[in-house]
Amino acid sequence: MLMVLSSPLALAGDTRPRFLEYSTSECHFFNGTERVRFLDRYFFNQEENLRFDSDVGEFRAVTELGRPDAESWNSQKDFLEDRRAEVDTVCRHNYEILDRFLVPRRVQPKVTVYPAKAQPLQHHNLLVCSVSGFYPGSIEVRWFRNDQEEKTGVVSTGLIQNGDWTFQTLVMLETLPQSGEVYTCQVEHPSVTSPLTVQWRAQSESAQSKMLSGVGGSVLGL
Repeated sequence: MLMVLSSPLALAGDTRPRFLEYSTSECHFFNGTERVRFLDRYFFNQEENLRFDSDVGEFRAVTELGRPDAESWNSQKDFLEDRRAEVDTVCRHNYEILDRFLVPRRVQPKVTVYPAKAQPLQHHNLLVCSVSGFYPGSIEVRWFRNDQEEKTGVVSTGLIQNGDWTFQTLVMLETLPQSGEVYTCQVEHPSVTSPLTVQWRAQSESAQSKMLSGVGGSVLGL
């Protein structure tokens, strides 16, 4: 192999223009869904001028420089069909191979329960079950009142993606709390072997005052 090395001074004096052309192929997997997006992107001098997007199904010019290639490649039906198929033949195919060697990532949810408003008992209220920071996105959240499942009056925000590859959701129960009732939010998720449960007890203001008085007396007695 023959290598010719140029000194920095020689390179600095070379004012001939240099051009760089390259392309990237990208597979985008949307967390918690079956959706996959394939991108084929073409660059000239660090500026993208042409791309194929599987969501669009054809080549699109990003700049005028890419327009001739976009028109030419879109007219070649076999070539275009091969690109459209790469979301399966490249992205999903490679994912299935790699997935065999990956340890499934699982993050346990954090569950809290609280009333939406500081309402007295026997007034309509929303009990909120906040489930956050979990992965994967498959989850089941149920409400119980005195160990009986509540199916009416249950509303949910649905699955919300966080910016750290985890999810959150709020599942709310519209109810008329009575003194002594016990409400339970039950969460089932692949990260735990048994359901997570968090309870909220309906207490009258007098009962809450007695409890706080007892706590205060205990602290003062120390």
